[in-house]
Amino acid sequence: MKPVIAIDGTFASGKGTLAKKLAAHFGYAYLDTGKLYRAVAARALEVGADLSDGSALAKLATLITPDELESPALKSGAVGAAASKVAVHTEVRVALKNYQVQFAFAPPKGFAGAVLDGRDIGTVICPDADVKIYVDAKSEVRADRRYNELLSYGEDISLAQVVADLTERDHRDTNRAEAPLKPAQNAHLLDTTNLSIDAAFEQARHLIEIILLPK
Repeated sequence: MKPVIAIDGTFASGKGTLAKKLAAHFGYAYLDTGKLYRAVAARALEVGADLSDGSALAKLATLITPDELESPALKSGAVGAAASKVAVHTEVRVALKNYQVQFAFAPPKGFAGAVLDGRDIGTVICPDADVKIYVDAKSEVRADRRYNELLSYGEDISLAQVVADLTERDHRDTNRAEAPLKPAQNAHLLDTTNLSIDAAFEQARHLIEIILLPK
């Protein structure tokens, strides 16, 4: 069995960038599971599907292909906001779970393990992951990071709107009935409020090497 690293955490905490750097460092395959929900959301917005209709959204989820996960459209604020609404539906989460589990425990050929980041990797998707890290940062820092990210994509949005969207998303993610966002009981907490991505990476790398590498 190849090692599995689960990276969970709040929106705009830096978990995706961290997970990608860790995967590259250790030679592991990387899956941003949030892109799965964004891909479903993008399809839903494209066809005008009702974001409150879990059954219809689950059908869209079964059509997602790996190529869709690389679409630049998934980075938009509108798709991100819709993805948070898509993710509350049990039917959608069930439809996407097998994709994630298969990736984790049978990563693509040539990779020594897998790194998955999301909101329920360590609690639901891979509860037996070898390493679990929960990434968080103060809300004002996360809002500022997301604001600058959206500006870099050319979006016309105010910081106040980003703060409002982040507050709504945090509430939805942590209070949804299905797989709410929370640290796994045996997750290692990493607060990135005052950390650069390189500093966060070094802390996570050190932790993973202590757990995974032979003594």
